[in-house]
Amino acid sequence: MPDQRTIERAEEDAREGKSASTQAGEFVREEIHHVREGKHGASSPQQAIAIGLSKARRAGIKLGVPKQSSASVRAKAAEDEEASHHKSRKPSRKQSLATERALKREPRNTVTSRKLSQQAKRSSARRGKTARSQAATKAARTRKAA
Repeated sequence: MPDQRTIERAEEDAREGKSASTQAGEFVREEIHHVREGKHGASSPQQAIAIGLSKARRAGIKLGVPKQSSASVRAKAAEDEEASHHKSRKPSRKQSLATERALKREPRNTVTSRKLSQQAKRSSARRGKTARSQAATKAARTRKAA
């Protein structure tokens, strides 16, 4: 369950007209903090990001289903999207404990600044020059006035 403060920050981003990915970024940020403070681990930066995006979808952020992912990833995203439409039930204790135990066995050094930077560079390189340029232009246009 995401912190109340994270949900408030995401709602604030929505009110300001920011994109769904920016709103979801708050959940990813929270997940990275959880790993850094030792609440649990993650096998890679991608896993920490995926957990954050899953929480965002379940909280009602309209991210949509990723197009170029495996069938299991698309199915999980669709499941999370569907879960956001229903009143949340109390999570299964057995399932929660199993997930937490598995995550506690994962390393904590996967979300260092260096590892996240490497992940961002790889992801950015995959997108291509035009997409990066458009993202930078939009970021400059929607950036808060200092």
